Amino acid sequence: MAQARTTPYNARPMAKQKKHPQGTIALNKKALHDYFIEHKFEAGLVLSGWEVKSLRAGKAQLVDSYVLLKDDEAWLMGCHITPLKTASTHVIADPTRTRKLLLNKRELEKLFGSVQQKGYTAVALSLYWKQHLVKCEIALAKGKKDFDKRHTEKERDADREVQRAMRSKGKED
Repeated sequence: MAQARTTPYNARPMAKQKKHPQGTIALNKKALHDYFIEHKFEAGLVLSGWEVKSLRAGKAQLVDSYVLLKDDEAWLMGCHITPLKTASTHVIADPTRTRKLLLNKRELEKLFGSVQQKGYTAVALSLYWKQHLVKCEIALAKGKKDFDKRHTEKERDADREVQRAMRSKGKED
């Protein structure tokens, strides 16, 4: 069976490929400095339309955000999503409203059980795109003392010095 020759007139139409935004929207660097991260979870977010548009523009902050667990649900508190100037006029945009986190039952039970233990808290680490969906990385964390923070900083500085030495050694040859 012979194949028909493809010409511009009988070729399949080329559909436009939709580009999904990629990468991290916002990071909570303060959480990495203030807490030991024990276990990480990926949660979906319940958002309204203007919030998604603002997230595409990268207008989100997670600096003082945390996860509140009540009534067998998880809520993201303190996340600030700045509304765009071009947002709809009939919608009253609240930049710091509480947003529901979408987790399955096993993950919620693990979070509830761990947070009830002494010293554990649930914090938001980052907001990022996963295909066309916005995901929030949350973590079970234990608070650091001041001497722990200093120790972490010293380790980071030492690693940086080693990296500098390795780079400069290669250039001298």
